[in-house]
Amino acid sequence: MAGRRRNTPDHSAGAGQAAPAESLLPADYDLAELYGAGGRDEDDEDLDDTAVLVPPIALPPEEELAAAALAVPLIGRAVKLARWAAPHRVVDEFGDLVEDDRGPAARLLGLAPEEGEVPEESVVEVLRAWSLACDLDLVELGTTQAGEHVAVPMEEVADAEAGDPSTVLDLWLTAAGIVRELAVDTDLLDVEGEAPEGGEEDTEAVESGLAEVEEASEAAAELLDEALQVLYELTAFAEPGEETVPLGVLAALLVVPEGEEPDEEMLGQITDLMVELDPMLADLAELGLVEHRPIDPELFEEEEEAEEGAEAAAEPGAEPTDEDAARFGLVRLTPLGQYGVREWLLADGYDAPLIGDLAQGDAAALLRGLSESPNVLPEREIHVWLARREATAAARELLVASRGLDAYSPVRRMYTAAALAGLGEEGDTALAEVVDDPELGGLARELLRVHGHDIAAPERSVSLWRTVDHFSAVLLAGRGDAAQLRELVASLPVTDNPASYFGELWRVPHPYTAQVLDTVGELHTDRQVAKEARKAAFKAKSQQGHG
Repeated sequence: MAGRRRNTPDHSAGAGQAAPAESLLPADYDLAELYGAGGRDEDDEDLDDTAVLVPPIALPPEEELAAAALAVPLIGRAVKLARWAAPHRVVDEFGDLVEDDRGPAARLLGLAPEEGEVPEESVVEVLRAWSLACDLDLVELGTTQAGEHVAVPMEEVADAEAGDPSTVLDLWLTAAGIVRELAVDTDLLDVEGEAPEGGEEDTEAVESGLAEVEEASEAAAELLDEALQVLYELTAFAEPGEETVPLGVLAALLVVPEGEEPDEEMLGQITDLMVELDPMLADLAELGLVEHRPIDPELFEEEEEAEEGAEAAAEPGAEPTDEDAARFGLVRLTPLGQYGVREWLLADGYDAPLIGDLAQGDAAALLRGLSESPNVLPEREIHVWLARREATAAARELLVASRGLDAYSPVRRMYTAAALAGLGEEGDTALAEVVDDPELGGLARELLRVHGHDIAAPERSVSLWRTVDHFSAVLLAGRGDAAQLRELVASLPVTDNPASYFGELWRVPHPYTAQVLDTVGELHTDRQVAKEARKAAFKAKSQQGHG
């Protein structure tokens, strides 16, 4: 599955939020930087200049996913037919069930009544399920010494029947991959061509037709992959119960550049994509990868009637209802679908983390991961980490791990502050123990005062150090987000005498003092304040050079 290269709405975080790293989703970075070199050839010149980070997701336990996979009718039928084949079942030379076995198989699967004629459509479903059982290697085809073609169930059948998560999910993922490939097959072109009068095959025409079919299939596969990744991203950020997406919205996200309104041409492209995606999603829904409500076919008839001058069914000016909107198609990526898309991304070498991955280790590992990982949801990782620990002990561990003056230390302290802000009194106990710490004292006093404790404000030097530390954390975590930084610059407590304020600030012994002052000098809207900040930045750099 190729990394998605379309734009989606930004998820920017404000300067005061605890998780500014979320503003990086999406962000413009080189694919090798985002996903690692395993995702793409670094010399690939066909890549767009922009890429989207794959956001972390939360998945149910594997046992729940396996149960959902077995509940997919086509999977359950394939497993049931494989067991029914024991100890062996005679098949034809193509590996299909023989005519005499198709009716009993349909009754076994509940697709036909116990007595009477077996409907043709039931036989078709039996053959589809049997074909899948063969494709999944649930049965092995062979020939006896007497030359009879037979199918024998494999060991995996017992594991699948027992609900073994690894076995079931492997089977489901293989089946989903097969359906995903079949969903983009196209019969749009006549590849056989026409034989000339002499009866000779027009080889060139056939080859040309085959090439066009292959090109159309590749384009459809790319479209489906991009649509699935958009759904993956939208689902990652959606509130529970709000994962369903109108098909028109999905198509628009694939067509309309970020920040633009669709023009007439784009609206036409959106409609075309909706029509193209609709049957593909229907195929994926059969494997439980998505939940899909198809486009109402009557819409096309109504459109034709409208073009012919017929009266519209709705009253002029009437607001469309939710049901009206749903007629244009709805789609939701299921937890099984999230699992499948993530496995395909991982197989292609992309980084597709799970929420809680960073919460497996101690506080140092958590803060290091939050600080250094570009595709992370800090608030959710912190929540998972804290939920597994006693609050006061966790707060102490975080404070210890946030110390230091290395490159990522300001970001570690920012996330520590975010974690402790939500712990209440249990966290305050640990904060009170570090109020005189040179690196943590300003943070601790700030949070304790916010929580209503009667505690003295930090000394001036500590307050200035805290200002630089917080500013540099936002600068680092936001990767230079100009809007976020302007908001922070405007909030600086610069007095009527900026020369005096910056005269203090440039002396702060912090590794990012000069960078902070440079940023203020570049972004502050008051020219005098900006000028004094640039002068102070020069002094800070000179001091660092002599340090």
